[in-house]
Amino acid sequence: MKLVTVAQMRHLEQRSDAAGHDYAAMMERAGHAVAAAVRARIAPGAAVLVLVGPGNNGGDGLVAARYLAAWGFRAEVYIWRRGAGEEGLDPNLAIATELGIPIVHAAQDPDHARLVEQVRRCDAVVDALLGTGITGALRDDLAALLQVVRGELDRGREDRNDREASPVLRDPATPDPRAWRAPRPPVIAVDAPSGLDCDTGAIDARALRADVTVTFACPKRGQYLSPGAGHVGTLLVADIGIPGDVLAEFAREAFDEVADAELVRALLPRRPASAHKGTFGKALIVAGSSNYVGAACLAAQAACRAGAGLVTLAVPEAIHPMVASQVTEATYLVLPHDLGVLVPEALRVLEPHLGEYEALLVGPGIGRERPTAEFLAQLIAGRGGRRGIGFLPGDATGAPARGALPPLVVDADALNVLSGLEGWWEHLPAPAVLTPHPGEMARLTGMRIEEIQRDRMGVARDAARRWGQVVVLKGAHTVVSDGARLTIIPFANPALATAGTGDVLAGTIVALLAQGLAPYDAAVCGAYLHGLAAAFWPQRAARAGMVAGDLLPLLPQALAALA
Repeated sequence: MKLVTVAQMRHLEQRSDAAGHDYAAMMERAGHAVAAAVRARIAPGAAVLVLVGPGNNGGDGLVAARYLAAWGFRAEVYIWRRGAGEEGLDPNLAIATELGIPIVHAAQDPDHARLVEQVRRCDAVVDALLGTGITGALRDDLAALLQVVRGELDRGREDRNDREASPVLRDPATPDPRAWRAPRPPVIAVDAPSGLDCDTGAIDARALRADVTVTFACPKRGQYLSPGAGHVGTLLVADIGIPGDVLAEFAREAFDEVADAELVRALLPRRPASAHKGTFGKALIVAGSSNYVGAACLAAQAACRAGAGLVTLAVPEAIHPMVASQVTEATYLVLPHDLGVLVPEALRVLEPHLGEYEALLVGPGIGRERPTAEFLAQLIAGRGGRRGIGFLPGDATGAPARGALPPLVVDADALNVLSGLEGWWEHLPAPAVLTPHPGEMARLTGMRIEEIQRDRMGVARDAARRWGQVVVLKGAHTVVSDGARLTIIPFANPALATAGTGDVLAGTIVALLAQGLAPYDAAVCGAYLHGLAAAFWPQRAARAGMVAGDLLPLLPQALAALA
């Protein structure tokens, strides 16, 4: 799916209107999509409050109210404002009035008493106050309105214990929709939560936090940028009928995108029935140290689970027995070490075997000790980077050039070591896949973590362009960029915020590289599979408690879902 700015979305709508699919038709489909999202989340006959503002966003809300009423829901409307004299010219408001949908105007409710009544009796709230084109702080009267709604929603249903249990559905598998009590009515935002800047992700502190946002035609940048992304909830992208030729022309333009199942499915390597282990490539993983044994295990197991035909672990001899007892499917290269960390002499063992592999991962758990830094520098230098090897420490400078490395993934401690080497990116074979989390990105760029998190897309794109590499900036809504392209991974799962999940991601990416995917495609597919696997965690409703090893058996499940 294309990821658009507000201006690009407006241009797309204008093209559609000029092609004969007018704004009224788009509004009709938008309102229907919102109503369908509400219907999927609450039981028939439930009460729905639609908060209506000016412009097209409010019009979408009125259309949604009409559909909900027609489907047997108890729809009510609260109008903040629709503009002076607009009622006589607003067909959707006229239809809602003719249908007898209860309508309250904010101008007739100065103390918000009627709004409070509506919120208290509703089972879902539709936020159709402001659309994607709004920026800046909320107006005082709108801020007050939202504060009232938030206050009533946050009360939950504690004061309704004498009522019949809520008809709101939490899990479609629940056999009796009245068998549990929701903490509060769900909020469904129309296109975006009111107060969200859909270009920057900035959001007014008084905005409603949506459980579901139904956006139209294309996702918007600000829906994936903090802090606003935290108010979006589950993002649904609804088809509003934009003609196929208009979309096709639009898609040819160089816009960013959000990875989805269709995109990833098309990129994944084929698995023919006649295949053998050589068909799916050989991945070499240089990982582990005495302090970080688990990182090597997780990366190797992930590479196996993600489909590599053969995985070889190159580890310090001191930890080989521990790792081999945990990862029985891999083969091994046992490397020289000093107190359990890699040393430059390890390259003598590693070097003769590099040409046997289709992909190489370096970094998980190798540590940052000086001997390991020297090993890494010698491994990378003299292999066709864009600059010589003068950055090597000590007597390694001037080492003879060697054969090119296999397609490369650089992760974890390898990134931290590289960050201390001047012009490090000029020595990497390009394009390598770099997988920093925000802390590692801060060390690589010299930026503060707060700066990176404020503009994750811009930072990832600029860094990838400057370095000539593929950057996978990990975190909620992981960003993948090669400087020209940018892809958002549409998962934000706090359960992934635990040690070792990055090792699983790196192993997944190197497995896809070994199977023949290009570096950018391997990065996108690997990050998507990683996020999708976490979504299959059996305790997925929990925000904590998953450990990195829980992801390993879920990777084949994610692959199966895509297939």
